[in-house]
Amino acid sequence: MTKQLTVNQAYTGETLAQLDMHDAVQVDAMLSKAKSLHDSGSLPIHERIAVLKKLAILIADEHEMFSQLIANEGGKPIRDARVEVTRAVGGVDIAIREMQGIKGEEIPMDLSAAGAGRKAFTVMEPIGVVVAVSAFNHPLNLAIHQVIPAIATGCPVIIKPAAVTPLSTLRLAGLIAEAGLPEGWVQVALTNRENSEKLVTDPRVAFFSFIGSAKVGWYLKSKLAPGTRCALEHGGVAPLIFDSCHDKEAFVNGVVKASMYHSGQVCVSVQRVYVPEARAQELAQKIADVASIQIVGDAINEDSDLGPLILPKETDRIEAWVNEAIDEGAQLITGGKRINAVSYEPTVLLNPSNNSKVSTQEIFGPVVCIYAYDDIESAIRQANSLDVSFQASVFSTDVTKAMDVASKLEASAVMVNDYTTFRVDWMPFAGRKHSGYGIGGIGYTMRDMLEHKMIVIKE
Repeated sequence: MTKQLTVNQAYTGETLAQLDMHDAVQVDAMLSKAKSLHDSGSLPIHERIAVLKKLAILIADEHEMFSQLIANEGGKPIRDARVEVTRAVGGVDIAIREMQGIKGEEIPMDLSAAGAGRKAFTVMEPIGVVVAVSAFNHPLNLAIHQVIPAIATGCPVIIKPAAVTPLSTLRLAGLIAEAGLPEGWVQVALTNRENSEKLVTDPRVAFFSFIGSAKVGWYLKSKLAPGTRCALEHGGVAPLIFDSCHDKEAFVNGVVKASMYHSGQVCVSVQRVYVPEARAQELAQKIADVASIQIVGDAINEDSDLGPLILPKETDRIEAWVNEAIDEGAQLITGGKRINAVSYEPTVLLNPSNNSKVSTQEIFGPVVCIYAYDDIESAIRQANSLDVSFQASVFSTDVTKAMDVASKLEASAVMVNDYTTFRVDWMPFAGRKHSGYGIGGIGYTMRDMLEHKMIVIKE
C-alpha cells in the first residue's frame, strides 16, 4: 500500500491535502530519469530563458494563491507570505539576469615558452544531477533558490520539500511544467528519511543543496558519494551589539520584528542582543512593551503579527528552554507562556546565563535575549563564543566604532545599523563554522552548479 503524507493547516490542524509518498523504487527512477536527461544534453540557454520568463509571469498571476498556501501550510503571517511571493518572482528574474554572465574566458598560454603556440579558453558546463532538500520556513522562496539555479544552468533537479510544507513546491513544479520545461527536468520527491538519504547519497548526484538543521546537514554531507559537491545552509544564534542609535523607537520596533518575524523561525533571527549595562534594563523593557502587543493567531488572518510554530513539539521545546533559562537566573520581562499547542507568547529575557540553551542554541521561536555588557570588547567575545556563525549586526552612531566591531565579529555578513535578518536574494548568503558550507544566493548557487572545462588548441 502506498504511504500517505498528510499536510495540515499549521494553526488549526485541519487537513489540507493527502499526498502519495514515493518509495525507494520511485526514487531510483527519478535519479535514472535525471541522469539520462543530463547525459543527453541540456536545453539551449535561450529556451531556458523563455521558460523562466513565462514562469515569473505565472507565479505573479497566482500571487495571492501562493500567499495563502504559504500561510496555511507553513504558518507564516499572510502579510509576510505576500512578501515571500514577491521575492520569489524577483528570484526568477535574478536568475535570468545571471544567465547572461555564464561564460568562460581566454587563458593566456604564451606566458612561458612551454605554452607557446597554443590557444586556450574555458567553457561552462552544467555539473549534472542536482538534489535539493529544503526547509519549511520559506516554502516557496527556498525552492526558488534551489530549483531555479538548476534550471538556469541546465541541470536536472530533484527537490525534496519539508514534509510539513510540500504544497508550495508542488505548485511551483506544476507552473514550471506549464512554462514549458520538458518533463523530468524538475521532479519533486515526497519521501521518508530512509529514502531521502538514499536519494541524497546516490553516486548519480553531482550536487547536493541542503537547507535545514546542522545535525542533519553535516550528517548527510558525511555520507555523500565521492565527487558530489554540496552547499549547506544551517542556522545561527544571531548576535546584535548595541552601542547607540539615532532613533531609539525605530531600533526597538526593529528588534521586535527581527526577532519575532515568522515567530522567530528564521535562520538569521535576532536572538542575542548585547546592550551597555546602564541601558540594558530600560531597553529590555521597551522591547518587551512592543513584543507584548503583537497579535498571535492563525497566519491566514490579516491582523496576525505572529503565526504558529510549525509543530506542537517545537512549542514544548521552547517552553522547556525558557523555563530552564529562568531557573538558571534569567529575568522574564514579558511572555514566557504557551498560548496553545502551536503558539508561544512573544518572550523577552534579560541576562540569561551564558550556558543556558537560549544563549547557546538556535531557539527558532519568538524569544529574544538581552545581555548587559561592561565594555564592548566583552560583548564581541561573547557574540563570537559559539560554534555557529551566520549574520550579525552592530548599531552605533560612531562609524569608526561600528566598523571596528564589524571587523571583529565572526560572521559571514555584518549589518551596520541594520538587523541580522536583512537579505536581498542576489547577495552571498552563507554560514560559517557549524552554520553552513558553501555560499547561497541565486547567482552564487548558479556558479556552484557549473563546471569549468578548458580547451587547449595547439597551433
